[in-house]
Amino acid sequence: MDAPAPGYADSKDARLKRLRRIEGQVRGLARMVEQDAYCIDVLTQVSAATKALESVALSLLDDHLSHCVHDAVKQGGDVAELKIREASAAIARLVHS
Repeated sequence: MDAPAPGYADSKDARLKRLRRIEGQVRGLARMVEQDAYCIDVLTQVSAATKALESVALSLLDDHLSHCVHDAVKQGGDVAELKIREASAAIARLVHS
Protein backbone atom coordinates (compact mmCIF):
# COMPACT_ATOMS: atom_id res chain seq x y z
CA MET A 1 0.00 0.00 0.00
CA ASP A 2 1.42 3.41 -1.00
CA ALA A 3 1.76 6.07 1.66
CA PRO A 4 -0.32 9.19 1.05
CA ALA A 5 1.48 12.22 -0.31
CA PRO A 6 2.70 14.65 2.36
CA GLY A 7 0.76 17.86 2.86
CA TYR A 8 3.58 19.88 1.32
CA ALA A 9 3.68 17.83 -1.92
CA ASP A 10 2.33 20.72 -4.01
CA SER A 11 4.97 23.13 -2.70
CA LYS A 12 7.90 20.72 -2.36
CA ASP A 13 10.15 22.56 -4.84
CA ALA A 14 9.57 25.90 -3.12
CA ARG A 15 10.27 24.35 0.29
CA LEU A 16 13.49 22.77 -0.95
CA LYS A 17 14.58 26.09 -2.45
CA ARG A 18 13.91 27.86 0.84
CA LEU A 19 15.77 25.19 2.84
CA ARG A 20 18.76 25.44 0.51
CA ARG A 21 18.79 29.19 1.07
CA ILE A 22 18.77 28.61 4.84
CA GLU A 23 21.57 26.07 4.41
CA GLY A 24 23.57 28.82 2.72
CA GLN A 25 22.85 31.14 5.63
CA VAL A 26 24.19 28.55 8.07
CA ARG A 27 27.33 28.03 5.99
CA GLY A 28 27.75 31.80 6.05
CA LEU A 29 27.52 31.72 9.82
CA ALA A 30 30.32 29.16 9.97
CA ARG A 31 32.45 31.42 7.75
CA MET A 32 31.72 34.38 10.03
CA VAL A 33 32.94 32.42 13.06
CA GLU A 34 36.00 31.17 11.16
CA GLN A 35 36.81 34.78 10.26
CA ASP A 36 36.29 36.00 13.83
CA ALA A 37 33.35 38.24 12.98
CA TYR A 38 31.93 40.54 15.63
CA CYS A 39 29.72 38.63 18.09
CA ILE A 40 26.64 40.78 17.55
CA ASP A 41 26.88 40.34 13.78
CA VAL A 42 27.01 36.56 14.20
CA LEU A 43 24.08 36.64 16.62
CA THR A 44 22.07 38.75 14.18
CA GLN A 45 22.62 36.17 11.46
CA VAL A 46 21.79 33.30 13.85
CA SER A 47 18.52 35.06 14.61
CA ALA A 48 17.76 35.45 10.91
CA ALA A 49 18.43 31.76 10.22
CA THR A 50 16.33 30.75 13.21
CA LYS A 51 13.40 32.87 12.02
CA ALA A 52 13.73 31.41 8.52
CA LEU A 53 13.57 27.85 9.91
CA GLU A 54 10.60 28.79 12.09
CA SER A 55 8.83 30.14 9.02
CA VAL A 56 9.40 26.87 7.16
CA ALA A 57 8.17 24.91 10.18
CA LEU A 58 4.98 26.95 10.48
CA SER A 59 4.31 26.58 6.79
CA LEU A 60 4.80 22.80 7.01
CA LEU A 61 2.51 22.68 10.04
CA ASP A 62 -0.16 24.61 8.15
CA ASP A 63 0.09 22.15 5.26
CA HIS A 64 -0.10 19.21 7.67
CA LEU A 65 -3.22 20.59 9.35
CA SER A 66 -5.00 21.49 6.14
CA HIS A 67 -4.11 18.26 4.35
CA CYS A 68 -3.16 15.34 6.58
CA VAL A 69 -5.19 16.20 9.68
CA HIS A 70 -8.15 17.41 7.63
CA ASP A 71 -8.28 14.13 5.70
CA ALA A 72 -7.92 12.09 8.89
CA VAL A 73 -10.76 13.98 10.57
CA LYS A 74 -12.96 13.16 7.58
CA GLN A 75 -12.17 9.47 8.18
CA GLY A 76 -12.82 9.80 11.89
CA GLY A 77 -12.08 7.23 14.56
CA ASP A 78 -8.58 6.27 15.67
CA VAL A 79 -6.93 7.76 12.57
CA ALA A 80 -8.33 11.19 13.41
CA GLU A 81 -7.33 10.93 17.06
CA LEU A 82 -3.79 9.92 16.12
CA LYS A 83 -3.31 12.78 13.63
CA ILE A 84 -4.68 15.32 16.11
CA ARG A 85 -2.31 14.07 18.83
CA GLU A 86 0.62 14.19 16.38
CA ALA A 87 -0.24 17.76 15.37
CA SER A 88 -0.61 18.82 19.00
CA ALA A 89 2.77 17.32 19.86
CA ALA A 90 4.39 19.05 16.87
CA ILE A 91 2.90 22.39 17.94
CA ALA A 92 4.21 21.85 21.47
CA ARG A 93 7.70 21.13 20.13
CA LEU A 94 7.64 24.31 18.05
CA VAL A 95 6.42 26.43 20.94
CA HIS A 96 9.00 25.04 23.34
CA SER A 97 11.96 25.25 20.97
